[in-house]
Amino acid sequence: MILNEANIKVWSTIGSRATFGLAALELGKTIDDLLILTADTSTSAGLDRFKKAYPQKFLDVGISEQNMMGIAAGLASEGTTVFTATFAPFQTLRCCEQIKVNLGYMGHKVCFVGLASGLVLGVLGYTHCAIEDVAVMRALSGITILSPADCTETVKATLAAASHSESVYIRLTGGAKAPCVYKSDYDFQIGKAIRLKEGRDVAIVACGTMVYESLEAAKILEAQGISASVINMHTIKPLDTQMIETLCQATQLLVTVEEHSIVGGLGSAVAEFKTTLCSPPPQLILGAPNRYGKSGEYRRLLETHNLTAPQIADSIAKRLKQVAPSESFLRKNHEIPMAS
Repeated sequence: MILNEANIKVWSTIGSRATFGLAALELGKTIDDLLILTADTSTSAGLDRFKKAYPQKFLDVGISEQNMMGIAAGLASEGTTVFTATFAPFQTLRCCEQIKVNLGYMGHKVCFVGLASGLVLGVLGYTHCAIEDVAVMRALSGITILSPADCTETVKATLAAASHSESVYIRLTGGAKAPCVYKSDYDFQIGKAIRLKEGRDVAIVACGTMVYESLEAAKILEAQGISASVINMHTIKPLDTQMIETLCQATQLLVTVEEHSIVGGLGSAVAEFKTTLCSPPPQLILGAPNRYGKSGEYRRLLETHNLTAPQIADSIAKRLKQVAPSESFLRKNHEIPMAS
């Protein structure tokens, strides 16, 4: 696909779900044995054009998500390149056993796309919110987890997942008129985080929609005299531990931000790795609390969970005041430059 300013603007306008549909069209051109399955969600997944262009590469199984994953695994066992797409809570939690047994345990590769993950469908209640999906998928062996930062990265992640060696969960967050993180082409590699901004005092590691919010929060912190680096951790599993170790050597505070529960997601993955390091900095985990709330409009739910840029900046500034830079940190900060 051509990544230029015009296309990126269109993708941002239509949102990640419709952008996935456009990326699927590209896959249809280049992969002969491709088959995309949906559970009565062809329109929601932006796949109506794909269905018309490649009817032999499309199958709608109806509202039977677990059956869809079983069919997908069977097709994959015969060498077919398979994608599945439905709303995130049904794609992951409802299909958890099928993903564990048929994909993880049996080793069959399927790329499964979770539409509208996070809080974007909050008006439909928490049955349609997916704030536990990363936690559950992280616990399953043989599953790579991607959380694109914007629509441009949705394209990158979809194309990369098709040729990846194991099953991939692509977690799509945000809605239409999604803000852009990337406005030109760039190098995307599964498992390799991307440093978007340099900083000295705080390192913000984010995924999905929270990458843009973290960049905006960094601007607010800069105005307060706090220098923050921002990392796009688009691959949650396998985690880029080299990047985390580098950040831990050169920052006073490590912050993770995600549109997911604070239990079991990106923050937990980073914290787990930090236990292997000697004297890592403290960590602030920002995300949705481990409880169910009331339904509501997307932006209001983000505000309720303190996940807008001003709120993220405020949380970081408050926590940083509690972190006294030690002599050992200052010594390391001068001796070890931050990687580019």
